[in-house]
Amino acid sequence: MNFFKRIVVIFLGATFLALAYQFGMDVAQQGGLGPYWESRQKAAEIRSALELINAYYVDGDSAELDELTESAIAGMIKDLDPYSEYLNFNRLKQLDEETSQEFGGIGVQVEMRNEFLTVIAPIEGSPGERAGLVRGDRIVGVDGESIEGLNISKSVSELKGKPGTMVAILIERRGVDERFEVEVIRELIEVDNVHGTELLESGVGYLRISQFGKRTGDEMETAIESLLGQGMEALVIDLRNNPGGLLDVAVEVVEEFVPAGQLVVYTKGRHEAMSEEWYAQAEGDPYDFPLVVLVNPGSASASEIVAGALKDSGRAKLVGAKTFGKGSVQSILPLGADTGLKLTTAKYYTPGGYVIHENGIEPDVVIEISTDDESHLATQRSRLSTMPLEKFVERFGFEPIEDKQLNAAKAVMLEALEKLDR
Repeated sequence: MNFFKRIVVIFLGATFLALAYQFGMDVAQQGGLGPYWESRQKAAEIRSALELINAYYVDGDSAELDELTESAIAGMIKDLDPYSEYLNFNRLKQLDEETSQEFGGIGVQVEMRNEFLTVIAPIEGSPGERAGLVRGDRIVGVDGESIEGLNISKSVSELKGKPGTMVAILIERRGVDERFEVEVIRELIEVDNVHGTELLESGVGYLRISQFGKRTGDEMETAIESLLGQGMEALVIDLRNNPGGLLDVAVEVVEEFVPAGQLVVYTKGRHEAMSEEWYAQAEGDPYDFPLVVLVNPGSASASEIVAGALKDSGRAKLVGAKTFGKGSVQSILPLGADTGLKLTTAKYYTPGGYVIHENGIEPDVVIEISTDDESHLATQRSRLSTMPLEKFVERFGFEPIEDKQLNAAKAVMLEALEKLDR
């Protein structure tokens, strides 16, 4: 065999091995040879449908391949769950804005629920909160146009615009007979995460985390050190109406209170690559004062990870109402140069093996309050300290009410401090 033939044989052998390796990887990814061939057959059907519609549909402008492809993929994703979606270029850009914590809009966390754009929670201090939007509100129209039937990407894009411009939002609210319109001035949303830091009675400190963003860990540590300097002996962390945020920041918050090496959360998916574990890794000793975490149905995602980890570890007592139950992992899977899928690929588990998704976290001390009281309390927390009581009542139409959940949390803390003194 001459030199040229050897080169050809080596090349063909390498090509065969590469193709065989790729085939093996594809088969493994599909879960076996049977599912692999079935997926190939179904993919061929989808391709044939695209080609036939593009070639024969009577209105050629409605049958462009780009639009057909996007619609086909979006249709496949639509009925999986509210969190999976097709990501075109604009939606990918929007996701980046959402995690950068600086964007123009009205400042509410939303999701698609029963095909309606639904408020999970307004961001504290945002235009949406000041306008009176509350958890559970359905946004059904924007600037006189219905958004019913639009996907989450298109719906959210309608709410965004240049800072300083007004957007009229049509709201459908449980318990209110007719839809009503709210006008909101868009702002550049620069999100602070830790609010309301104060020392309550008998050495009990309080702080509220509105969401888990890039600065949350540093803000919380600063707040705790300030409270310790004022004589704090126990702490209440308020996660009510906190819609979540970044996973690594949630882990960062937990590791302030548990020893290094302790499991915080783990995930399980169909594929081994989607199963991960996160452990506390902070240097130095964690805070060891008594701790209570306040939760309610507006506490979701990263909030539930924090609450579940602190509860399972025995580090904190939970007080309030059952959390939302959003404990699934969405992975960004690339399709093309500027498109992708946001796909649910795993579920979160607390250290004790409890599935958060669709279950929520049950508090140790359950204190249920009405949706109206939740809304009033949220308004009190953000606005009562900014104006005289008479003006507050005149503007918002109600007298300040008792925060029964916070009072229950304080009672738990006072009991814990008494035990420490014995």
